[in-house]
Amino acid sequence: QVQLVESGGGLVQAGGSLRLSCAASGRSFSSYAMGWFRQTPGKEREFVAGISWTGTITYASESVKARFTISRDNAKNTVYLQMISLKSEDTAVYYCVARLPGYGWDYWGQGTQVTVSS
Repeated sequence: QVQLVESGGGLVQAGGSLRLSCAASGRSFSSYAMGWFRQTPGKEREFVAGISWTGTITYASESVKARFTISRDNAKNTVYLQMISLKSEDTAVYYCVARLPGYGWDYWGQGTQVTVSS
């Protein structure tokens, strides 16, 4: 039911920053947990970060937690991923995802490309 559209990707130098946005449409946006996955060619899709409807945040690893910040603005129906100190290994297509409590990540955006140059 919810539709997701990512924006904010692009080309950035190593050590730089980007802020990804995901605009959601649909009824009861605040009821959904939101998150971000990423994927590079030849690799499995990787969970990056998530934020629940209550505001509880999880990160995939300590390395992600040190440099990335997930947040949401329910009034704007938008979730963000602020990324700093970007590295070449962060290059990937980043996907916005959503789920209802007790369900899997059933809703996906089209993805936005992030390329970090060395």
